[in-house]
Amino acid sequence: MTSTARAPRSNGQWAVDGSTPLNHNEEFKAEDNGLNVRQRVLDTYSREGFDSISADDLHGRLRWWGLYTQRRQDIDGSRTGTLGPDELSDRYFMMRVRLDGGAVTTDQLRTLASISTDYARNTADISDRQNIQYHWIEIEKVPEIWARLEAAGMQTTEACGDTPRVILGSPVAGIAADEVIDPTPVIAEIVERFIGDPELSNLPRKFKSAITGHPSLDVVHEINDISFVGVVHPELGPGYDLWVGGGLSVSPRLAERLGAFVTAAQAAEVWHGVIGIFRDYGYRRLRNKARLKFLLADWGPERFRDVLESEYLGYRLADGPAPVIPEEPGDHVGVHTQKDGRLYVGLAPTVGRVSGEILAALADAAEAAGSGRVRFTPHQKLLVLDVDPARLDDLLAAVEPLGLTAHPSPFRRSTMACTGIEYCKLAFVETKATAAHTISQLEARLVDVDLERPISLHLNGCPNSCARIQVADIGLKGQLMKSADGADEFAYQVHLGGGLASADREDAGLGRTVRGLKVTAAELPDYVERVTRSFVAGREPGESFAAWSHRAEEEVLR
Repeated sequence: MTSTARAPRSNGQWAVDGSTPLNHNEEFKAEDNGLNVRQRVLDTYSREGFDSISADDLHGRLRWWGLYTQRRQDIDGSRTGTLGPDELSDRYFMMRVRLDGGAVTTDQLRTLASISTDYARNTADISDRQNIQYHWIEIEKVPEIWARLEAAGMQTTEACGDTPRVILGSPVAGIAADEVIDPTPVIAEIVERFIGDPELSNLPRKFKSAITGHPSLDVVHEINDISFVGVVHPELGPGYDLWVGGGLSVSPRLAERLGAFVTAAQAAEVWHGVIGIFRDYGYRRLRNKARLKFLLADWGPERFRDVLESEYLGYRLADGPAPVIPEEPGDHVGVHTQKDGRLYVGLAPTVGRVSGEILAALADAAEAAGSGRVRFTPHQKLLVLDVDPARLDDLLAAVEPLGLTAHPSPFRRSTMACTGIEYCKLAFVETKATAAHTISQLEARLVDVDLERPISLHLNGCPNSCARIQVADIGLKGQLMKSADGADEFAYQVHLGGGLASADREDAGLGRTVRGLKVTAAELPDYVERVTRSFVAGREPGESFAAWSHRAEEEVLR
C-alpha cells in the first residue's frame, strides 16, 4: 500500500502560493481596491445615506479612508463577542485623521477643531498613533470633512485598513538640541511617494511604521512592523538602525534588529522593500497570522535581511551599531530648550481626551506664546513648539484651564487608555472614564509617596492591546466578570512589569501575568495604590517597578 504525501497547505503568500483569495477579506480586496471606495462615498453614499452603503464597503473598504462604524450605544459588553458587525454597528462613524509624525500647524489645529465642533459632537481623542480620532461622523458629511482636511494639507488616506498606516515620527524632529538625525525628510518622502499607491494598498493586514532620530527613542520602535532609529555609524555618519516585525495584540512580539545601517538617502527605498516583503510573502490565509511579526518569527532576521537586500534592494546594506539606551523619557512632557534657544512644552491631557473647543483654544494659546506648530505624540500627549521663553508662563496659565499641564502628577503623565466600550465594537469594558477616575483617586491617595519615575498604567477594553498593555508597568486587559449578585461588571486582567527600552531598562520586555488576578473597575484605584505601596516598601535602591514586579512573590502583587 502506498501513501501519497499531502501537499503543504497554502498560507496565501502571493510570492509562493499565488494570489487566489483564501478568505472573504482577501476576496473583497481582490474584487475592488479599498482606495476606490472614496468615489462611491462622493457620488452615492453621501447623497443616498447610510443604508446605501454595501456590506463590504461598510465593514471593509471604508477603513482605507479612516472610517469605522462605531459601536451602538445600547449594546453592553456581554454581547461584544456574540453579535455580528451589523448588530454592533451604529449609523455613525469613527474617523481617524492621518497625521504622519504628529505634526500640525496652528492653522491645521483650528481645522481639526472646527471639524470636531461642526461634525463630531465636539469629540477629539489623541491616539497613541499620533492621530486625531473623531466620533459621531455621518456619512453625508464625509465629503465636506475631506475637503476641509485636504485644503489644510491633511488627509485620512489609509488611516485604517490593510494598508501602510500613519508613520510615527519623533515629536521633537528638527528642533531638539541632542537629535542624532532629523527624520522629517524621510517621513515626507515616504508619504509623498507611497501613501495612496494602489500597489501597496492590499496588504495582508495593517503595516505600522516609526521613525526617530532622537536618543530618547520616542516612537515605541520595538512594537512596529518597521522602525528606523537614529544612530551614528563610525564611518558613514548619522543614519538609521533598522528594526522589523514588532506588534502586540493577542500574540505580542517585539521587533528585532536586522543589524543593517540605513542612510537617510536609502530610508524610503528600504521602507518600500520591507513593505514589499510583507505584501508578497506575508501570510493571508488566516487574519490572526497576517502580521509581519509572524513571517519574521518563521524566517528569522538573517533570512529577512537577505531577502530584502537580494530581492528588493539589489544591494547590501552596511552593518551598523545599535541605538544607545535612552537617558531621558520619550514622552517629552515638561519644558525643554530647543536648539535655537526657544522652548518646546510637552503637555499632558488626561488619557488623550481633548475636544474641538480645547484644540481651538490651544491654537490661540500657542500663537500668543509665539508658536505656530504643535505635535502629537505616541503617548497621547502634545507638544507646543517654538515658544518664546518670555511668554512661557502665559502659555502655561492659558492651557491649565483646558486640562493641559506641563507638570502632571506621575499617574496622569503615564496613564494611557484606548477608546473602550464607549465607541469601539471590539471592547468589553469602559476605559477612558475609568482611567480618569483612577488618576484622580491616585493623585489624592499617593500624595505622600515619592516615585523616582512614574509607574505607567495602560487600560485596554479588549485583548487587542491598542493601549499597549504588555509593555506597561501595569497593563490592564479589559474583560467582564460576575459580581456577587451574578451581574456583569467591568474588570481587568493584570500584566505587570512590561516596558520598552528606556532609562529604566536596557531592553524591551513583556509584562508578567499575575495568575488568576482580575481587578474590577471599582477596585482599580485600591489595587494600584496597594501594589504601588508594596513596591515602595520592597524595592531595592534604584530598582524600577518593572524589575521589582518580575522578582516579587505573587501574593505581594495581588
